[in-house]
Amino acid sequence: MAELQLPNETVAGEDSGIRNFSRRAFLRGTGGLALGIYFAPLLGRRGLAEAAGDDFEPNAFLRIGSDGVVTVIAKHVEMGQGSYTGLATLIAEELDADWRRMRVEGAPANTALYKNLAFGLQGTGGSSAIANSFEQMRKAGASARAMLVAAAAEQWQVPAEQIGVRQGVVEHAASGRRAGFGELAEAAARQPLPADVRLKDPKDFRLIGQQKLPRTDSPDKTDGSALFTQDIRLPDMLVAVPAHPPRFGATPSKIEASKARAVPGVVAVVEYPGDERRFAGVAVLATNTWAAIRGRDALQVEWDESKAFRLGSAEILAQYRELAGQPGTVARNDGDAGSALEQATRRIDAEFEFPYLAHAAMEPLNCVVRLDEGHCEIWNGEQWQSGDQQLVAQLLGIPVEAVSITQLYAGGSFGRRANPHSDYVLEAVSIARAARDQGVKGPVKMVWTRDNDTRGGYYRPLFLHRASLGLDGEGRLMAWQHRLVGQSFMQGTPFESVMLKDGIDKVAVEGIDNLAYAVPNLHVELHLAQGIGVPTQWWRSVGHTHTAYATETLIDEAAVATGKDPYQYRRALLDKHPRHLGVLDLVAEKAGWSAALPPGAQGERRGRGIAVHESFGSFVAQVVEVTVKPDHSYRVDRVVCAVDCGLAINPDVIRAQMEGGIGFALSAAMHSAITLKDGMVEQSNFHDFQVIRFNEMPQVEVHIVPSAVAPTGVGEPGVPPLAPALANALFAASGKRIRRLPIGNQLQA
Repeated sequence: MAELQLPNETVAGEDSGIRNFSRRAFLRGTGGLALGIYFAPLLGRRGLAEAAGDDFEPNAFLRIGSDGVVTVIAKHVEMGQGSYTGLATLIAEELDADWRRMRVEGAPANTALYKNLAFGLQGTGGSSAIANSFEQMRKAGASARAMLVAAAAEQWQVPAEQIGVRQGVVEHAASGRRAGFGELAEAAARQPLPADVRLKDPKDFRLIGQQKLPRTDSPDKTDGSALFTQDIRLPDMLVAVPAHPPRFGATPSKIEASKARAVPGVVAVVEYPGDERRFAGVAVLATNTWAAIRGRDALQVEWDESKAFRLGSAEILAQYRELAGQPGTVARNDGDAGSALEQATRRIDAEFEFPYLAHAAMEPLNCVVRLDEGHCEIWNGEQWQSGDQQLVAQLLGIPVEAVSITQLYAGGSFGRRANPHSDYVLEAVSIARAARDQGVKGPVKMVWTRDNDTRGGYYRPLFLHRASLGLDGEGRLMAWQHRLVGQSFMQGTPFESVMLKDGIDKVAVEGIDNLAYAVPNLHVELHLAQGIGVPTQWWRSVGHTHTAYATETLIDEAAVATGKDPYQYRRALLDKHPRHLGVLDLVAEKAGWSAALPPGAQGERRGRGIAVHESFGSFVAQVVEVTVKPDHSYRVDRVVCAVDCGLAINPDVIRAQMEGGIGFALSAAMHSAITLKDGMVEQSNFHDFQVIRFNEMPQVEVHIVPSAVAPTGVGEPGVPPLAPALANALFAASGKRIRRLPIGNQLQA
């Protein structure tokens, strides 16, 4: 990737990051809204700092320049999910702005001003960006609109209620007066912030819900001007590539660096400490990325593995099976599942295995750090501002306010960049500090190679499920017992007190402890495995990734066992859940569920499967069509998806997220797994941690349920239904149930 030299005014000292100058402080908080609006003419960043004086305002959700450009300050990172477009749409709608004049910048790290209302910290996760900003950003736009109108009314000496706004133009029809936003910006800045604003009735929306609204990040990403961490190049900056231990918990004991230092471009080799939550390692610093990689590869490091984790995946699963045979901590208990199972006419017993999974975003982890006396500056695709800022300050022994973070684009994440222990950010800071101790004073860009990223830990946890279903003589579902075994990654995080209570990690059992199907006797237990030294973390759709698979394949098996249509069987069990039924009915209709599948070629068998699941407040149903070939390999032909995510802010973004989630889920269902042998991760890159290839991507159709309720998540909910719908389709075609992911070549076994 090309490296771009930033202009000095965008990277130097206190002038870096987002700054907004205002002639007055607009708002000191009502209803949790923190609004700062910069209306003064745009100045160069250095000129802005000089002009600001005591009125320098670091907070803003939007600013309007004298050129009429509206800049939205986004507290949520844009990592491909469309958050910049969604946030800009909310403001532009209430502001009645010209979409062509909308721009978006990332907000600085400031928890007091930019916290995520969903979890009280500044960060992006849980598919919450639009849901938690829906009213907040609309109020920001409506307030700015009211101030522009008030400024025009004062200048033109006409009643404000006679003034209209459309596409960035303020006008008084009776007198023919018109002014663009930029012409009124200074005058509007002198208006008082309205105490209250009236938001639009949805019937008057002009941008929300509009098809083919261009994404705000597309131009930058098309012409190459978009700034990712890898694009940052600061004066005197060095690139650091780390060497990590082969086993989790190991530390360097002996380093032979002469060959690394002999690589042209290598400047320094530094050892840096870690702790139980992040690597201790050795980093090679060089003038460019390639030299740093070559230097890292030339290192000879002996590792102290006295405290290293040494179990393999098979040994971990053996421990889990032993735990699965014992009673666990009860997460849900309705009725008496044990007695009901004994009385059942038919019983289904199943065990499911789910591997560790890497996030495998297209941009491996990276971070730029500049240390000065008592201050730290960070540039990266920042997803976890509050946690990273606080833990960096703690590591360096400086105030939180002395850690500044500039939010750039991120090339994907799927949760990895929101690490609750700030592992890779603290590693970058540790490398920069170790370099300063050796006299290297310039900024440091830490770059993980793909093998660092694949073997770097913080995976979706490995899980084992054991379940039993009981059916009566009519095929009705009488009982369900379900026991899960896996690691908790909420322990030791800021969310432990809320998400880990009485031995239950809520994200481990989500999707099964709130099962929507009508089961009179439901019993769910959880074992949290102890002493497993593999770092784990949330992964796109978190616990729903495994609970949806188990529940939706079991429901399918129950339907088939009693001769019922899988779609109609689900309908009967969801009669009290209208939003589940809404997506289920829509996907069945659009997929042509009632019609027979067209036959395949000679010797091929075709199958269709269905699944429905709720996650992150959204409801998604999917139908998958497959072809099983004579050699027992298979092809995914078509996926039809129906989603109810409340009010559709950007329908095209929703479709893109469902499509992306389906592709992401197909990779995990078909191919991907992280396995360990003697404590070492066996995979290193996309050749052995395989994701789907272009020729494996099926035809995908996405249908959105019309809704007027508040918007919910779309980044993650497209993932959970795919794997079970695929497995159900493969059963329909082959007669074989898949209990272990990834599917791989199990049909051929």
